[in-house]
Amino acid sequence: MSQTTPPAPEPDLGVESPHWKLGSFEVRLPFVHYRIEWPDYAQGLFMCVVDLGAIPMMTEALGMPFEVALAVVMLNGLLYLTHHLLGDPVVPGWITPAIPLLVVYVQGFPEGPERVWALISFQLMLGLFSIVLGVTGLASKVVRVIPSALRSGIVLGAGIAAIFSVFKEGGRFHSFPITITVAVAVAFFLMYSKPFAALRLRSAGWRFIASLGILPAIVVAVIVAPLAGEAQWPELEWGFSKPDFGTLWSDYTVFGLGFPPAMMFLTAIPTVLAAYIVVFGDVLQANAVLKEADHVRTDEKVVYNPSRAHLLFGGRNAIMSMIGPDIAMCGPLWAAMHVVIVERYKQGQRAMKSVFGGAGSFRWGTNTGLLLLPIITFVKPILAVGLALTLIIQGFVSVRVGIMEAKNQKDLGIAGVTAGVLATQGAAWGFAAGIIMLIVVYGKDMFKDERDGTLRHFDEVAADEGYADPLADFTEMAHLNDVDAEGHPTPHYPEAQTATKKDGQPRRNTGWD
Repeated sequence: MSQTTPPAPEPDLGVESPHWKLGSFEVRLPFVHYRIEWPDYAQGLFMCVVDLGAIPMMTEALGMPFEVALAVVMLNGLLYLTHHLLGDPVVPGWITPAIPLLVVYVQGFPEGPERVWALISFQLMLGLFSIVLGVTGLASKVVRVIPSALRSGIVLGAGIAAIFSVFKEGGRFHSFPITITVAVAVAFFLMYSKPFAALRLRSAGWRFIASLGILPAIVVAVIVAPLAGEAQWPELEWGFSKPDFGTLWSDYTVFGLGFPPAMMFLTAIPTVLAAYIVVFGDVLQANAVLKEADHVRTDEKVVYNPSRAHLLFGGRNAIMSMIGPDIAMCGPLWAAMHVVIVERYKQGQRAMKSVFGGAGSFRWGTNTGLLLLPIITFVKPILAVGLALTLIIQGFVSVRVGIMEAKNQKDLGIAGVTAGVLATQGAAWGFAAGIIMLIVVYGKDMFKDERDGTLRHFDEVAADEGYADPLADFTEMAHLNDVDAEGHPTPHYPEAQTATKKDGQPRRNTGWD
């Protein structure tokens, strides 16, 4: 393993952050290669509420006790860290849209060892399949050759499905209508509101609030839920959580139950392929969201490698299948928090020096939160609200990113049909519908990208056309938050703090204007 010195910068792309090269991986350690981003760490402390959401799914599907399910969540949490530590610039998470498919599959087996074996065989098959795609390099090739209309439809469909899961009959919104509404309003105001963007540019106080990501929305939810009569006030407990690793080892792993029968690996194949279609959509989305930041953060070159990502989440699934089979699975992306981290990253170096620092700090925070009873008991009443909030953010961004993956109006139509089928009938049917539409509409030209000018990225729009830059607020924010090589504010920063009085005279902006 050798220290890698970043190469000379490519035009407008910056350089990769420092790391140690280790084969296909790039090792980045906290305090050595990246700084801890405390706002993201704080978000992670409280967003462990979403990780805890896997516990009721495991208790229901497997009959697993709470403390045993907590042990699975904590093991999965440790493996989340491997992504940023080994060069994958994302916030990893579950394979959320595939969870219902897996639940139906495992519940087709009798509760007890057979059902656990079904989960073990599925997760091991998914892990090995992903690893093979990563080792052979086929993962990167698959991502490149998938037609733009199908890419658009998969990402768009994932977004629609995420929103639908919140608002459908029996969905989380109907249990927490007021709390979810308020929390979503606060989160979107802080992340996307133009009036708040103007406030951020005026003073450091508002920039500090912006730097907290969706943490203010979670705190507001904890207060609003009991006031609205939708949850109880938190009953804080002190000490550390107590996961039951012993029972997990003896009753839910191959070391206690033995290896699953060979036939179970064969029966798992269709579900594995259906789950991988969802995974493929997450890989597309992870890359698309990172590319959005390139226009703003020209100081750091962020490289997303699909093959490396497959090795990491494939390895996590293979390991967890042996030491703690997880009904939520090990996915390449927690889309909503990946978006939150990248949105903060766009605010400039003072807000977040490196995207690896943001993603890593967040996951260090969730792991810490899972250990602390005060944190767990503080957020426990709004567990469903935290998950609903992340799904709505994921839906918002997936729709936006998915549409921009299309190249022309026909692509948009195909994407719409694909997304609709995917959101209502599942990933396998959505993928099949998209392929059929491509063959019918394009025939042998289905792999050619044909632009008709309907959709253009900002860099493709001439300055004299008069269109607004959608990233202008972030560009100005990044300019304000720029630093020199030693980490000090660049000379323009104090000047940017200066506002103008009504009489035209400059004044120093020092507080919460």
